[in-house]
Amino acid sequence: MILDSFRLDGRTALVTGSSRGLGQGAAVALAEAGADVALLDRGDASDTAELIEGLGRRAHRVQLDFATATAEDYASAVAEVEAALAPIDILVNNAGTIRRAPADEHPAADWDEVLAVNLDSVFHLSQAVGRGMIARGHGRIVNVASMLSFQGGILVPGYTASKHAVAGLTKALANEWAASGVTVNAIAPGYMATDNTAPLRADEDRAASILSRIPAGRWGTPGDLQGAFVFLASDAASYVTGTILPVDGGWLVR
Repeated sequence: MILDSFRLDGRTALVTGSSRGLGQGAAVALAEAGADVALLDRGDASDTAELIEGLGRRAHRVQLDFATATAEDYASAVAEVEAALAPIDILVNNAGTIRRAPADEHPAADWDEVLAVNLDSVFHLSQAVGRGMIARGHGRIVNVASMLSFQGGILVPGYTASKHAVAGLTKALANEWAASGVTVNAIAPGYMATDNTAPLRADEDRAASILSRIPAGRWGTPGDLQGAFVFLASDAASYVTGTILPVDGGWLVR
């Protein structure tokens, strides 16, 4: 049956930035589809773990500050997860941060932190998890891109650079790993009602401008991405790789 190919029973997933928002939504969706889920976050993901365990799935939490983490730190986190649960079948690179300032005034420290969290973590975790996936001949990596993987944005040069790079890295890894049974894709969320967009939603003029361009007529929610996460993590997407999937209420086609 076709619906069986969307099931994730017996799979182990690792989701970053999973204490709230899009990452929490992704983690819960994967658990609902049958996966055990590890949560890698700089904060306390206990609420997400409770939701996963309430579904009868196992959860394991690891705390790590992505702004200062090294490649070795990510490799250690992966080893801890695999010792606690099982080899990782699904990696969702969701963790991200944003800093707003005009480009000519953008602090170097902000640039460095945004690139470390949004891009370096994606590469180091994909590498650490990908080695095992390649050896086993199966794996699913789902990165979180952005509308600013396609556009320039305003006042967010570091974020825009990082999200363009995530899209490029997704394609590069897809090219190298597809023959080993590992797919690498990205979801590009539209304008979502999350912590990252709180300043935009608080600005009445900016919020109205954004909303007027969304054909669906509303901001997105974490729930709007759950189906895409499950699809790209499942066998139903076994011939889908290197794609950047917009989930944006029609923003890009307006």
